[in-house]
Amino acid sequence: MVKLELDQVVMRRMKEDDIEMIKALIKEGCEGTENRLILHILTRPLCLFVLAVFSSALRCLVHSFVLALAIPVFLLIIYLKITMPRSTGVLGSSRPSWDYVGSSFRGTHDEMLQNPYARISGKKAIMRKPRRRTVSKDSEASAESITPEREQAAGLVWVAECEGEILGCLFRESEKRPGIRRFCRLVTGSWYRREGLARLFVQSLEQKEREAGALRVYAHVPYPSKVGEVFFRKLGYQQLGEQTDENAEDEEAQREAPERGFLGYPLTKVFYKDL
Repeated sequence: MVKLELDQVVMRRMKEDDIEMIKALIKEGCEGTENRLILHILTRPLCLFVLAVFSSALRCLVHSFVLALAIPVFLLIIYLKITMPRSTGVLGSSRPSWDYVGSSFRGTHDEMLQNPYARISGKKAIMRKPRRRTVSKDSEASAESITPEREQAAGLVWVAECEGEILGCLFRESEKRPGIRRFCRLVTGSWYRREGLARLFVQSLEQKEREAGALRVYAHVPYPSKVGEVFFRKLGYQQLGEQTDENAEDEEAQREAPERGFLGYPLTKVFYKDL
């Protein structure tokens, strides 16, 4: 594998031609996250108690101990797979779903993030040549259904590109509170991990949001993702709710809550950082 040269990475807003590649990247980067979340929920004490109650009641009907245990677990797994926000392939937040991803490409297409490595090396990154877009009837119909309100709710999607290849993506959700930004999905290609790309991506976007007047950034990480948790801690983020003192966290921090699933169990861990 060729080592990634960070000074050649271009970080820009997602364009319409990138949508399908971003979807594929998300599915690849978050493979297995859903199953780990389901396992986490199934092993919680309250969930085990509920399953035990249903199994006991079902034991009188099916007259089989194995079936009485297996049927409630099987039905719960099906329910969780249907109800979890899995439309983007990234658990932890229900938006933007696929149609919101499609509406995130609009706006200033040439908007870019500053790459400090490029300034230090003095090299110029190689940009991808624009491709000719073919418009199908389906894409025209979906484009017509994208309203300004939906675009506003979609937030922004940033992509990292090098020599025409998309290496990663970072979702910044729509601004719901003044001075507050929310990162919910950070995915890098499997060939470009542990190369410093994710760190460069997050720090560059933090700098841009700081210049735009943001005071605090929240990052939502899927609950079983230990790698994501360690990554954001190294960047200076603190986990919400870690402070033992009730007054240690301000009122603003108390307004941010993790996404929750079956029986109210959290699907994400929330980290924050003051800019």
